Amino acid sequence: VVIAREDTPGDKRLVAYVLAEDQSPPAPELLRAHLAQKLADYMLPSAFVTVPHWPLTSNGKLDRRALPAPDIAAVVAGCYEAPVGEVEQALATLWQEVLGLERVGRHDSFFALGGHSLRIITVIERLRQQGLHVEVRAAFSASTLAELAACVQRTQHNTEVPSVPPNLIDGSGSITPEHLTLLELSQKEIDGLVALIPGGSADIQDIYPLGPLQEGVLFHHLLGGEGDAYLLRSITRIETEETLQAFLSALRQVIARHDILRTSVHWEGLPRPVQVVHRQVSLPVERIVLFPDVEPADQLRQQVDPRRIRMDLGRPPLIQAFTAADPQGDGHWLVLLVHHLVCDHISLELLIHEVQAFMHGDSASLPAPLPYRSFIAKALATPDDVHAAYFREQLGDVEEPTAPFGVLDVHRSGAQVAEIRQTLPPALSFQLRSQARQWAVTPAALFHLAWGQVLARCCGRGDAVFGTVVSGRLQGLEGASRVVGMFINTLPLRLQLDGLDVGQAVLHAHKRLSELLDHEQASLVQAQRCSQVAAPLPLFTSLLNYRHSEATTAVSVFEGMHAVHDEERTNYPLTVSVDDLGEDFGTVVQVVQGLDAARIAAYFAQALESLAHALE
Repeated sequence: VVIAREDTPGDKRLVAYVLAEDQSPPAPELLRAHLAQKLADYMLPSAFVTVPHWPLTSNGKLDRRALPAPDIAAVVAGCYEAPVGEVEQALATLWQEVLGLERVGRHDSFFALGGHSLRIITVIERLRQQGLHVEVRAAFSASTLAELAACVQRTQHNTEVPSVPPNLIDGSGSITPEHLTLLELSQKEIDGLVALIPGGSADIQDIYPLGPLQEGVLFHHLLGGEGDAYLLRSITRIETEETLQAFLSALRQVIARHDILRTSVHWEGLPRPVQVVHRQVSLPVERIVLFPDVEPADQLRQQVDPRRIRMDLGRPPLIQAFTAADPQGDGHWLVLLVHHLVCDHISLELLIHEVQAFMHGDSASLPAPLPYRSFIAKALATPDDVHAAYFREQLGDVEEPTAPFGVLDVHRSGAQVAEIRQTLPPALSFQLRSQARQWAVTPAALFHLAWGQVLARCCGRGDAVFGTVVSGRLQGLEGASRVVGMFINTLPLRLQLDGLDVGQAVLHAHKRLSELLDHEQASLVQAQRCSQVAAPLPLFTSLLNYRHSEATTAVSVFEGMHAVHDEERTNYPLTVSVDDLGEDFGTVVQVVQGLDAARIAAYFAQALESLAHALE
């Protein structure tokens, strides 16, 4: 009997149960080798459990729930060799804790064991806490624990961790240029900025520049007229007024905890845009009246429409709430708008997690909040010429845009967008995840490769350039996995596919993604200038966003709350989002008017199926 078990949330694996006929059952390795003659690799169990008899229900049927979880002896073992030396032993212990394993050998691969980018963040953070440092690219590209340990040891002799300049604004008086440690402004410029803040200098906690993607988001905000492509909207139905007020109260407390959620953005009369952290802000809550003869959710989508609404970036928080009584019953409705300038996908999940903690009376368990200024300081520490050298090497001979279907306008508001949401068939999801482990790469590499193949076919090219969203949290920042803010960045990824077999293409995609992580906070504008594509033509017009998501919606944080709708948009005419749900994969394809979302989603699905088949 073979079943798919999920003893650890998000970690599903095939386990075979064998009925013992004698006292010496075959070793798991022998059983797996026998099945390998008949089954594809992704169909092979990773553990074999011998049972003396089948557990049965009262009806005489197999009781699958009573089958025991596999222990270490049941897991198919590879060529195990114990870690050697302090660094290897420290890494092995970390991997065991992060991946939930009992044993890790020096020849094991992090990704073959089920690791992914979010877990890499945790490993890098934990290493840093132990006084050990490693370059993010090494963490992704090292094929074994022993190789990574060697990288860690080499890094110790060449690592200078830049310090974060302190915030010198104490709120006790006027602000002078000497108070600003992350940017330079004249006294006249500071005074003009202070005049824009209702509470004056007493309400200013900090001032620093925007991060790279924040600058890009602001650029598109300023270009737009009606609407804003970077407003995130969620719609939730709430059963009682008490629950609604509890949620809003919890949200206010979370906003008070995090600097970025009390931030405004200013640019007029300044040499570069800046963000100002306010000491106190008030969450705006607007009441909406709904009509009884129209579906409430439809009315809310129309009345709170990011395609028509523009948020005042100078008035924090850049979060707005809209509430309404349900005219068709006793419930209530809540619409939240959050601007991408202050929040990315991981931050939204952190925000909702903290709201949940406050609503359940568990706020004491939350870690102390970390300042967003540390991330800005880290982003400013890498010289621009380091990024430029890499992108010149990658893009220097690119002469024309990768623009599928000939659509070139990348300055859009997100209006008139068609969307297709799909969940991959479970068998295909399992196959892709298993093959990623087999090749010791992240599943993201397979999805990027498949999208690159779609673009190359559509554009009649042997290569493809498209935007990829990087997490921005992999540069060794303390507590990076739990800082709320806008960390992600969009960067160009070039896949050169001509002359590569499928295995080489997989490793090529993984290598390119790994290299890109050293440049997470590079400027997209600078990267585009490293190609031969002359402005105003874009370098690429499609975007792939691979993200790790909760299997259940993040907005359903409390009993009596039911998420109905959430959406986000970009300025690109063609956007593909991949949700890694731990077991399954979901895809969201968004296209502008004139393109067929269903057709493009079908192309992507077919590319994934073909890739999975070719890797068998």
